[in-house]
Amino acid sequence: LFPDNPSQVGSVSVTVKVLDVNDNAPEFARFYEAFVCENAKAGQLIQTVSAIDRDDPQEGQHFYYSLAPEAANNPNFTLRDNQGN
Repeated sequence: LFPDNPSQVGSVSVTVKVLDVNDNAPEFARFYEAFVCENAKAGQLIQTVSAIDRDDPQEGQHFYYSLAPEAANNPNFTLRDNQGN
């Protein structure tokens, strides 16, 4: 999975800004760490994330995901909200 040459490995942090007004902010359902190989195809699914909010009943939760305006025009990163939290 990982190359033998550390100079061929790169990393980038992704910041998630949570907008919420109740007692407990939403959080990811689990820890996520994604890896992208150099031969990944354009449009290929890399990671699916899910969130929970301990203030709301699970049946009533719905989260919306979107890119920040400054990242919206970056052709190397896209996000699709699958309407499934």
